[in-house]
Amino acid sequence: MNQETKNTRREFVKNTALITGGAIALPFMSQANYFSGADDVIKIALVGCGGRGTGAITQALSTKQNVKLVAMADAFRDRLDNCYKEVTSDNGDGSSVKAKVDVPEERKFVGFDAYKNAIALADVVILTTTPGFRPIHFEEAVRQGKHIFMEKPVATDPAGIKRVLDAAEIAKQKKLNVVVGLQRHYQNSYRELYAKKNLIGDITSAQAWWNNDGVWVKPRLYNQTEMEYQMRNWYYFVWLCGDHIVEQHIHNIDVINWFKGGYPVKAQGMGGRQVRKGKEYGEIFDHHYVEFQYADGSVLNSQCRHIPGTMSKVDELLVGTKGKIFCDQATIKDNNGKVLFQYDKNKENNPYQTEHDELFAAIAKGEYKFSDTENGAKSTMTAIMGRMATYSGQVLEWDKLLNSGISLAPKQFDWNAMPPVTPNEDGFYAIAKPGVTKYV
Repeated sequence: MNQETKNTRREFVKNTALITGGAIALPFMSQANYFSGADDVIKIALVGCGGRGTGAITQALSTKQNVKLVAMADAFRDRLDNCYKEVTSDNGDGSSVKAKVDVPEERKFVGFDAYKNAIALADVVILTTTPGFRPIHFEEAVRQGKHIFMEKPVATDPAGIKRVLDAAEIAKQKKLNVVVGLQRHYQNSYRELYAKKNLIGDITSAQAWWNNDGVWVKPRLYNQTEMEYQMRNWYYFVWLCGDHIVEQHIHNIDVINWFKGGYPVKAQGMGGRQVRKGKEYGEIFDHHYVEFQYADGSVLNSQCRHIPGTMSKVDELLVGTKGKIFCDQATIKDNNGKVLFQYDKNKENNPYQTEHDELFAAIAKGEYKFSDTENGAKSTMTAIMGRMATYSGQVLEWDKLLNSGISLAPKQFDWNAMPPVTPNEDGFYAIAKPGVTKYV
């Protein structure tokens, strides 16, 4: 998470209103939907206590419902401790959530299996570890019958996507509310643009950007095992992060999928490491450009770049037979440039907070309202297909890739186990080479 995004999320937590929508109350099949105790508290477990986890649990505890954080889990003790310290601090500005935190030492779990113990103690689980662990954590939360908020992306490889989709079907059967952190679906301006998308006619093409300077780097420390180093510096390893096209650019790709009402059937593209060539940058690219094609022949041209000193742009553009949607401007124009709709940005909400407000409001009312998993998985798969297209230079087809069984997960989760990729004697990692790297 870059500093700009982190600061924006924290600011929004302090300045947001509850957004709720109608829902039909349905009978529940899971024990997770019934809350015991005199005060009918909704118990929350946090799995993944890094920066995003700290932000997400603060937002969950800032909802109007009677919620309480009762368990925490992370692979690293220091991250858990830092998170606990932050959420129990008194900020002096009315934003403190410490009164809703009840996590004694015996409910702080550390290690690769810590998530199982934390999940067992809660009604709602927040999954915010690095993306490579999301499939197994989501599976366990569904197995235990818990409502779920999970961050995007939901996997880093096709095999992980299949696991998430399979678990999603069980979640539906159990009527478990699941929200995925693709927050533009919860943003007022995007919701209004979506409601009025017919103003531009049939969508024939689209463009999406996530171009900025990049994010943090964690240096290798003395005595770290290779597994610990990669998990600390997770952004630069594909099995953990998925590359920045999956970890960040998924937001923009997802918007196009949402407005199109479908997912690309194939992709081809190009990318590489133009600037970030050091060993500390692991194995990921610093730029990707992908041409995604949908079943109706329309095309999404997608670009993301992490290179300092270049144009910064995070936005989406949809082009239709009658006009265009400029997402960041929240504007719709016809083909002659006439403004057909302009959203009032003064009415904008904090979507990061709204996704929690709406989730916990539904749970408290006993409503089954949210089933974000399938879209979250398929938008993640779109980004994965884009990454594999740029890595290989091949034209890749959705169905073949999704059913390929390709997995990046390590054979064993242990501090002394070897991750899927390891450095050479000079400390450098093998980099994908278009024309040489192949997936089909």
